[in-house]
Amino acid sequence: MCTRILWNTNDLAVLVGRTMDWPQSTDPVLTVLPAGMQRDGGVVGRETVVAENPARWTSRYASMVTSVYGLGSADGFNEKGLSAHMLYLTATDFGQRDPHRPGLQAGLWAQYLLDNAATVAEAVAAMDDVQPVMVEAHGRKATVHLAVEDASGDSAILEFVDGELHVHHDRDHRIMTNDPRYEVQLELLAAHDFSSPSSDTPLPGNVNPRDRFARAAYYASMLPEPADQRQAVASILAIARNVSVPFGAPYRDFGIYNTEYRTATDLTHRRYYFELTTSPNVIWADLDDIPHGEGAPVMALDPDDIELAGNVTGHFQPLATAPF
Repeated sequence: MCTRILWNTNDLAVLVGRTMDWPQSTDPVLTVLPAGMQRDGGVVGRETVVAENPARWTSRYASMVTSVYGLGSADGFNEKGLSAHMLYLTATDFGQRDPHRPGLQAGLWAQYLLDNAATVAEAVAAMDDVQPVMVEAHGRKATVHLAVEDASGDSAILEFVDGELHVHHDRDHRIMTNDPRYEVQLELLAAHDFSSPSSDTPLPGNVNPRDRFARAAYYASMLPEPADQRQAVASILAIARNVSVPFGAPYRDFGIYNTEYRTATDLTHRRYYFELTTSPNVIWADLDDIPHGEGAPVMALDPDDIELAGNVTGHFQPLATAPF
């Protein structure tokens, strides 16, 4: 489930695309969260899941995100150009709870970094201050790992395995899918010979995460220099569509499901593109054009509207209460 593609090698903008693959709707809502919000990392909805020493903080930066089940952020970016993406990983193990460290329910992991960090380096350092805690939603555990990148093109993959945080921090880490763990994906990718790409190059074509990883890496390495922002976004979405999982694809018991939506983020210009797979239209919004300073309301837009198309910045509406 899910693929992330970072394009940090062109001269126009730093862009990142992702697919969200899931067996049911995750109730995605595009949400603008202002700076200055009070957060409690021990709460899921109205339920306390970290009773002892929950992480608490005030958001330093505003963000535009896609929510997941109203419990946290699956994808998004902040006003400084840091972006975060939550993807599934079977091997995830946050370890035994250490009450001496502030506990952060896993659904807020991405949002915690967007609230507190302006760069990938700051995001990695911020992990010293919290311990993610496993939670469940709709009967599934939040066995997730994160990809983060910033407007400079820096990148990192964060994974918890056997209770230990593994950080893969390098701007060359542009592709991410799901299983197996990231270092194993890189080993599998090295087994392919993509040194002389052609229309006859053997390319893995199934929907499992290993094949999607290789396919995304192959096509991303050949992206032409974009003439303008429109072409740049089209390029990143083209790869996201290539590695999407069609309806009716060969699923297994759990782990491979059809693509629910695709996003593309222009971190240079702070613009967010969203494409619901059951809608014929791509929509986008500009964070800079929505009030997001301290005291501004939380703003939201439900993308599940077939009439929406193009620039929807002006369609966001204030919420009476924050979703999380």
